[in-house]
Amino acid sequence: MAAKKPKLKVISLGGLQEIGKNMTVFEYGQDIIVVDCGLAFPEEEMLGIDMVIPDVTYLVKNIDRVRGIILTHGHEDHIGALPYILRELNVPIYGTRLTIGLVENKLKEHSLMDTTKRNVVMAGETIRLGAFDVEFIHTNHSIADAVALAIHTPVGVVVHTGDFKVDYTPIDGTPIDILRFAELGKEGVLLLLSDSTNASRPGFTMSEKTVGGVFDRIFDETPDNRIMIATFSSNIHRIQQIINSAVKHNRKIAIIGRSMLNAVKTAVELEYLTMPENTLIDISEVKDYSDHELVIITTGSQGEPMSALSRIAASEHRQIAVKPDDKIIFSSSSIPGNEKMISKVVNELIKKGADVVYEGMADVHVSGHACQEEQKLMLTLTQPKYFMPVHGEYAHLMSHKETAISLGMDKKNVFVMAIGEVLELTEDSAKVNGTVKSGQVLIDGLGIGDVGNIVLRDRKHLSEDGLIVVVVAIDKVDGFVISGPDIISRGFVYVRESEDLMEGARQVVAEVLQECEFRNTPSWSYMKNTIKEELKNYVWQKTKRSPMILPIIVEV
Repeated sequence: MAAKKPKLKVISLGGLQEIGKNMTVFEYGQDIIVVDCGLAFPEEEMLGIDMVIPDVTYLVKNIDRVRGIILTHGHEDHIGALPYILRELNVPIYGTRLTIGLVENKLKEHSLMDTTKRNVVMAGETIRLGAFDVEFIHTNHSIADAVALAIHTPVGVVVHTGDFKVDYTPIDGTPIDILRFAELGKEGVLLLLSDSTNASRPGFTMSEKTVGGVFDRIFDETPDNRIMIATFSSNIHRIQQIINSAVKHNRKIAIIGRSMLNAVKTAVELEYLTMPENTLIDISEVKDYSDHELVIITTGSQGEPMSALSRIAASEHRQIAVKPDDKIIFSSSSIPGNEKMISKVVNELIKKGADVVYEGMADVHVSGHACQEEQKLMLTLTQPKYFMPVHGEYAHLMSHKETAISLGMDKKNVFVMAIGEVLELTEDSAKVNGTVKSGQVLIDGLGIGDVGNIVLRDRKHLSEDGLIVVVVAIDKVDGFVISGPDIISRGFVYVRESEDLMEGARQVVAEVLQECEFRNTPSWSYMKNTIKEELKNYVWQKTKRSPMILPIIVEV
């Protein structure tokens, strides 16, 4: 009897029902490949957290079967987790020239260059990884060198679009390889995983080239003033268009922000950015030029507190100060949750007299993601047997599912998945079967995963209600109070104006200690819990607040 053929397993460890930390696992028999390794930015309630990465416990357990990590493009939500995950999962990485160039900046920073095997591939190439033949297909996105993948497996072809849009007039002159997607569709596609970020937006995404025309117009209308443009550091096509307009209007370009400097340096070295010699000047040289001769490209389009533009807005930047009539352009759309921070920076800049162009005022930004008509085109070209929307919140995934059904796909063949769920496929079947460990790992400074829900809950409690510390010194031998109770308050009340409240709190604790002495209670934990309970009740009655209470008993 012939051995039973293994099933292809598709498992998402990130990027489903959320924006960011994209990571998809493909498993067949003894072979595993991973597509993308991204981070997400922390949500508002994740106090003090720097970034969020996928939980890769499943991959670490199966490390001897992992053949490599394949990257679709160089955005943070697709490569940002690599420096942290490569420490646990040291496997080869594969990506296009610019993607690997941007990854190398991160590896240098984290001293991982010598231990990480990097492989540069080109669109049109196919590589063999275990049971998988992975083909790289050129696509358009808001960063150069983006690719989709056709993963040829023993049970059929899986197409993973990565982040994409259909741009017929891209900045690098090479449109998406529609022909290859059509050929794959004709040969037969078992499963399509397709970008859902703009799934609820009808129509087509505008070409990146349209932004260049808007920049030219703004430069024409602003002949005498200094121009400052904030955009994402990885949006190389956008930076190229700013350079084009600056060159056309005889302006020098200065760059601020570490991530922007790194991205531009890498893109220039790899020839993804072109400009005449002596166009770029150091930020220290800005003072040597008149306003009409300058363009400053900066980070901070999302209002990030430590970014260059935020520091300029707050008058905290050492080299650049806002001048009245500076033209400042936010060439980006706001990531959900960042609206308040952006608004704060915009208001500060306007207060200083700047003329600020931001979202909705002019077409200074276009998305890098496909809208509904392009998603329909991808579905029609590839004609997949099964479809799994990826890269988006639940509403985006459901909207993409509806688009597929409107094209005649059977809803039983469309899988809206959650992270950790396992989709099992054979040549003629697909079903969700079980889950693997998944979730989020929080990065706080140098700590990876050492902050969890309990620590976050405590941080939230402290941030909302403050802290009371009770310090008591007790004789080690007979259990009598030697000194205290002393009460210290942080973030609860201003002590000098609340002397009666603090004296009352001291009295409550003194009574608890007296009762414990009277009962001859030797248990410090009983004493601490009783202090907590009594003080909590007292503070609530007096203030209707619930600060964190921390009793400290010192044995002398």
